[in-house]
Amino acid sequence: MIQEPESEMTRDTRLDEALEMTFPASDPIAVHWSDSRPTLAPDEQVVGSTVRRYVYFRHRLAVRIMHWINVVAIAVLLMSGLQIFNAHSALYWGQSSYSGRPPVLQITAQQASDGRPIGVTRVLGHDFKTTGVLGISHADGQLTARAFPTWATIPGPQWLAMGRRWHFFFAWVFFVNGALYVAYSVLTRHLNRDLLPTREDWRSIGRSVLDHLRLRHPTGEAARHYNVLQKLSYLLVMFALLPLIMLMGLGMSPRLDSLWPGWVGVFGGRQSMRTLHFIIAWAIVLFVLVHIFEVIISGFWNNLRSMITGHYEVRTNPHDNPR
Repeated sequence: MIQEPESEMTRDTRLDEALEMTFPASDPIAVHWSDSRPTLAPDEQVVGSTVRRYVYFRHRLAVRIMHWINVVAIAVLLMSGLQIFNAHSALYWGQSSYSGRPPVLQITAQQASDGRPIGVTRVLGHDFKTTGVLGISHADGQLTARAFPTWATIPGPQWLAMGRRWHFFFAWVFFVNGALYVAYSVLTRHLNRDLLPTREDWRSIGRSVLDHLRLRHPTGEAARHYNVLQKLSYLLVMFALLPLIMLMGLGMSPRLDSLWPGWVGVFGGRQSMRTLHFIIAWAIVLFVLVHIFEVIISGFWNNLRSMITGHYEVRTNPHDNPR
C-alpha cells in the first residue's frame, strides 16, 4: 500500500502539537539578567496564534530596596510635613508673614451665620467650605479645629516638636537614599540605558500621550521598556522636583540663612520658600498617585511582583507591535 505524502498544513499541525507537548505555554522560563535583551528560550517563541509568555529579571535587589525605602520615606515626610503645617496653617509670599499681605493659602475654622463651626480653605482670596476634611475634622467623635485631620498627620495629635523630628530624620533618609540611587544609576548605566530618551522617544511623544489618555499600554516586548512619558517624568522628579524641595526645606533654616546671607532672597524670601516647598511636595504626591494608577491598570500583580521579587512576566503574540 502506497502512503500519500503529508500536506504542508498537516505537517505544520503535527509540529504545533509536538511543540505544545514538549514546551507547555503555562511553564514560563526565567530569563536571568544579562543585558537589556536576553536570549529567548525555545518555549518563548510564538507558534501560530498561541500567546507565549516568559519571565525575566527586571529589577535588581539594590533598586528594589531603594524603591521601598523611598515609599516609606515619602509617606512619613508627607504626613509629618502636614503636622508641621498645622502649627501655622497659612502660606505667604515674601520674606515675612508679618508684611500685612494676605496669605496665598490658608486653612482655618470659622463660625457660620447660624453659629455652626465650619472649615474654610482660602486660596488666593477665594473661600471654599471644607468642613470635615480641612479646617475642621472629626477627632474622637468631636469636631476639632485642625488644618489637616489626625489620620493624615504623624503623629496623629497636634505635636509640632515630634512632627519636626520625624520630618528631619526621614528627610536625611530620603536624601541619602536618593543620592545612592543616582550614583547607582550612573555606575550601572541604568540612567543612560533606560531613562534618557532616545531620538525615537522624542518622535513618539504625541503617540504616547494619546495612548495614555486612552489607557492603552504597550504589550509584548514593548512592555519591557519605559515609554517616553515615563522617562521624562522620572527625570523631572529625580533632577528637578527632589533637589528643589530639599533646597526649599534648607532655606527655612535660620542657621543656613546666617551662613550664606542673601541666598534665600533669590527665591523671594523664607516664606516664599515655605510656599514653594509645600507646592512641590504636592506635585510629588501627584506623581506618586499617577504612578500607582498606572501600576494598577497596566497589570497590578505583575508590576508588584517585579518590585518585590524582581521578576516580570512578558506575554507575546503574533499581533503585538513592539514600539
